[in-house]
Amino acid sequence: MTSETMTSPTPITPTRTWSAVLFDLDGTIVDSASDITASLAHMFTELGLPVPTDEVLLSFVGPPLLDSLRMTAGFNDAEAWEALNVYRDHYGEHVLRSPVFPGVAGVLERLHAAGIPVALATSKPESMARRVLDHAGLSQYFTVIAGASDDEERSTKADVVAEALRRLHALDISTEHSVMVGDRGYDTLGALANGVPTILVEWGYGSPAEAADAMAVVHSADQLRSLLLG
Repeated sequence: MTSETMTSPTPITPTRTWSAVLFDLDGTIVDSASDITASLAHMFTELGLPVPTDEVLLSFVGPPLLDSLRMTAGFNDAEAWEALNVYRDHYGEHVLRSPVFPGVAGVLERLHAAGIPVALATSKPESMARRVLDHAGLSQYFTVIAGASDDEERSTKADVVAEALRRLHALDISTEHSVMVGDRGYDTLGALANGVPTILVEWGYGSPAEAADAMAVVHSADQLRSLLLG
């Protein structure tokens, strides 16, 4: 969570019923930063490399990790895959520790009760994301669960959002008036690439600068529920 608060350039009120709602996972539904950064620190240590600062480690949370290992850590392709496998082995043992943010389960339950299809669109590996939702008792609220593929062929947020929309279409669910809920600029840009507006949540890991392209910013689950359900 950032020390500053995001600001929405144009506060909005709900004007229509959303045909589908897409959710990010890390930083939006579950507070996973400390577990992710701990596994990243373990990864650097195992590889015999200096552990980056907490700020740098936190920057890895959100974007596709393989890309971050290349661009932020400066690894080549072979080094990035080796590091990713070390990270996954460690994180896989801790992934179920991350708590659900207060009030978010209630929002998901209300959306489900209202008959609004809900999809997960996360850059976390899909198999791992399913484990997280199952453990938290939230899978029942999702019509579609889409995440990164294990081979990282599908990893960018734009690709994951496109896959979530494709699966909704396959179920004959309209996505004409869909909205994305996330916490990072990556969520906003990935959704916009698919023609979907984004509501950013302040309780995640984004910075104020990342709110520029969002449709709205909310600071509480109650605000989020109001924008999604009226």
